[in-house]
Amino acid sequence: MFSYRHAFHAGSHADILKHLTLIHLVEYLQEKPGALTIVDTHAGAGIYSLKDGFAAVSKEAEGGIFRLLKFIEAGNPTVESISKYLEFIYAENMGGDIATYPGSPFILARLLRAQDRLKLFELHPKEIDILRHNVGELRQAKQIDVYAADSFSRLKGLLPPPSRRGLVLIDPSYEDKQDYRYLEAAMEEALQRFATGCYAIWYPALSRRESAALPDRMKKIAASHKRSWLHAELRVENAPGERRLQASGMFIINPPWTLENHLSEALPILTKALGVDGGAQFLLKSFEA
Repeated sequence: MFSYRHAFHAGSHADILKHLTLIHLVEYLQEKPGALTIVDTHAGAGIYSLKDGFAAVSKEAEGGIFRLLKFIEAGNPTVESISKYLEFIYAENMGGDIATYPGSPFILARLLRAQDRLKLFELHPKEIDILRHNVGELRQAKQIDVYAADSFSRLKGLLPPPSRRGLVLIDPSYEDKQDYRYLEAAMEEALQRFATGCYAIWYPALSRRESAALPDRMKKIAASHKRSWLHAELRVENAPGERRLQASGMFIINPPWTLENHLSEALPILTKALGVDGGAQFLLKSFEA
């Protein structure tokens, strides 16, 4: 269960979709002055080198962040949401070259206001020590709690947050098929305790039965609690087999009303920028409860 490391996928097309969506969710929720509690259920190490280590082995950033940057540098048009996402990447690479990629914890940390709190979970025995060290270097460290614990079982204990305003990012590796079952159980409990929270669920779009069924399972859970949802997928290729991740999705429960327009502008550009064959495409659906 501990073979997965976030660093293998740092800067990939899946990270771009996840982080671009996440930034918009946080900024929307921060339009009100009340304190916001953000939970990242599978935090990883927080920030990653793209020049050495696992990311250099997988080279997934070449089809992700580096491919996107080349597309924009070639003079292709972009939109504000993509430009804003790139600002978070540039902020960690002040020297010019993109050698470092911020994971969700570092992007979320930069977004924190003085009244906000960030809670990070990580179970990997090596990643948790790296995460603690990396978070300790941040100026926002006092606003961040790091837990070496199973987020699926601990999440309900954090809900609802004191301010009744919260965002939960759920992005397990799904290498263990049980993660799909744990996710469903955690979402049922979370919505029972904190029905108005915003829940952002990332998943790999694979042919395996559990992955293919995940969006419909989330729709049923949202419907049973009478909650709105938004479903987005980005596919960058459609090659035989699944030796590498070709598509991923975000499923948002209680999405802000602005998110669909935000993604409807960004997804066509990301599809064009990151697509490697004629199978590149995106999906965007929503339901208002």
